[in-house]
Amino acid sequence: MTGDEGTRSPASSGPDAGREPVGLRGLPRPVAAVVGAGGVLGAAQVGIGYALEQRGFVPDLIIGTSVGAFNGAIAAAHPGEAAPWLDLVWTRARRREVFPFGYLSSRASVFADRGLRRLIAQAALPSRIEELEIPFAAVAMDLATGAQALLDHGDLESALLASAAIPGILPPVDREGRTLVDGGVIAFVPVRAALQAGAASVVVLSTGQKSWSPLPADPPRRAGAVAARAGLLLLEHQIERDLREVSERIPTVVVPTGIETWPAPWDFGHSRRLISTASLTAGRFFDGLRISGPGLYRVDGPAATSAGPAGAWTDVREVGR
Repeated sequence: MTGDEGTRSPASSGPDAGREPVGLRGLPRPVAAVVGAGGVLGAAQVGIGYALEQRGFVPDLIIGTSVGAFNGAIAAAHPGEAAPWLDLVWTRARRREVFPFGYLSSRASVFADRGLRRLIAQAALPSRIEELEIPFAAVAMDLATGAQALLDHGDLESALLASAAIPGILPPVDREGRTLVDGGVIAFVPVRAALQAGAASVVVLSTGQKSWSPLPADPPRRAGAVAARAGLLLLEHQIERDLREVSERIPTVVVPTGIETWPAPWDFGHSRRLISTASLTAGRFFDGLRISGPGLYRVDGPAATSAGPAGAWTDVREVGR
């Protein structure tokens, strides 16, 4: 495995001598790809995957939550060539196939998980996590204790199903004596798990709209809107806390997508737009990235990542140093 990403290294002499390495080459090893949760956000992760593969970048380990665990497992199984396969998955996916209604005798969920089982079966994955080409872990939550469950060995299918088991929406998974649900409840962006696994830097694919502070708005009044707003704010605080905690220790790169309008989490009809926009935006971001030690490397919001020529991507923001 190698981290060379195809862009030319800074010259050893001349005006650029002594500057930080440009692009992904500047990330200290081992570097973890952290693939977050977010339903249809997974399509944007495929776009970022294209940008990484075009630059020849392969991480040393991959940590994924929920849909990010599925995408991450594909990347771990097929390093350097996963994006085209995932492109087909996401552009062909339909809600009724991924979230089919099914009456479960336990009444533990609205949907059955047969759609996810079908996707996993079609993904040409090994049966065990240890057999993946790149070290991989899926993050879930222990429903009894609330503790994080880092699934880095054993049966791969059950690990992916557990990591994606949205409480009440998809059925919990019994695995190795524990009842597990979606890791996004406690680690929507599992950067802390990557740090615990020994990463010296992380690349986050991607936290989407939840990585930026919610726009100012009057407090909602209807019950559903109040609950949704409170949940979004809680998630935002969790993500920001984890990113800042880890960035104090190691370089933490949050890759922008350039996407300003996100569809509903179950609406797969926008996958092509999400993939193409994220691929272009992430590529420009990587080509202007400069790493100079621990810190939070990102742009300040979707508007800052959606326009401008490739040569304008030298102002990647470094926050929290």
